Amino acid sequence: MQRILSTQLPAHVGQPVRIAGWVHRRRLLKSVAFLIVRDAGGFTQVVVTAPEARALVEKLTEETAIEVTGEVVANSAAPAGVEVVEPRVRALGPPAEALPFDLFRPDLAATLPTQLDHAPLSLRHRSRATALRVAAAATAGFRSTLDASGFVEVHTPKIVASSTESGANVFALDYFGRPAYLAQSPQFYKQLMVGVFERVYEVGPVFRAEPHDTGRHLAQYTSLDVELGFIDDHRDVMAVVRSVLAGMASAGSHLAPIEVPASIPSVHFTEALVIAGAPADEPDLAPAHERAVGEWARREHGSDFVFVTGYPMAKRPFYTHPDPARPGYSNGFDLLFRGVELITGGQRLHQYDDYVAALAARGEPIEPYASYLDAFRYGMPPHGGFAIGLERWVSRLLGVANVREVTAFPRDRHRLTP
Repeated sequence: MQRILSTQLPAHVGQPVRIAGWVHRRRLLKSVAFLIVRDAGGFTQVVVTAPEARALVEKLTEETAIEVTGEVVANSAAPAGVEVVEPRVRALGPPAEALPFDLFRPDLAATLPTQLDHAPLSLRHRSRATALRVAAAATAGFRSTLDASGFVEVHTPKIVASSTESGANVFALDYFGRPAYLAQSPQFYKQLMVGVFERVYEVGPVFRAEPHDTGRHLAQYTSLDVELGFIDDHRDVMAVVRSVLAGMASAGSHLAPIEVPASIPSVHFTEALVIAGAPADEPDLAPAHERAVGEWARREHGSDFVFVTGYPMAKRPFYTHPDPARPGYSNGFDLLFRGVELITGGQRLHQYDDYVAALAARGEPIEPYASYLDAFRYGMPPHGGFAIGLERWVSRLLGVANVREVTAFPRDRHRLTP
């Protein structure tokens, strides 16, 4: 008999079935026992009355893997309106050991460090598993939206010869006796691939050796990167951002509903400083400033999203295109989601001489970037792009304060296991 999932049971009322999963919960009453079995689809209530089956159920521990065969009957009080009766229960391994925390309760009572220490177990809890499902749905929506718009998915190296972000902290490693680094982003490579496919994207890990101990930073996270060519300026990139966010939101709407406005409000960096009550010479937006701008967008525009454009060139990477009308500011942007930076993007330089000048202005040598710059000798189009931190998207979407709560096996300053 082929195994079916709990979600398929309503189509099998009156029929024998075979299910399998984990012992989620037992209720041992005087005349009957109820066994709740959890699988990838949800929960099945199994009604146990036969003495032999009850004796086995009494020996089972929570999270033991089991198989159950029986008949499906309708019961409006049971999960999905059906339950399994007259069961034959078989353990698929030894009884699970005592759990460090309860998984059947609505909320995990364990501290976050305890949850992360026991991640293979805590991830079975509905709240933690739902966050991973939201991430999977968002990634699927990201891919499908871009595929439909003619983008090509690429896969770029994660071991590189020089730092990507011009001075940001990197993880160094020994590459067959030569120095190398874990890639901070696919930035250089996705730009080069614009010269091949015009429109590209990538889903992959990035690595930041930055000494942060905040709820919004990880040393390794998943980046959703996009780059597109033949643009007029950064506003063309912002239009793609809006389309991608709508696709991601739609794909996960059954798990975490969110409305992406047809037109996301936008403010220039100088206006954002005024809104946030920050000094006019502030070079960047601090977290408190981002929250203030986010509150303004919600209050004035009813939007959880807001673009901040025109960040000072001094705070943008060397490959950022300046605003032709205000060279001290950039054709770059951040997108804030519920008061937290979610996306950084903008228009890039696309002419070789401009790159040489930009590096010289920052006192940086050309040699570490030679293989990257070489492509700009051969006709690169005006282009731009952006990157979304997947874990940050999920945490803000679910209202979770710490990105570690929505990451399967987070890596930060202190954690390398499990």
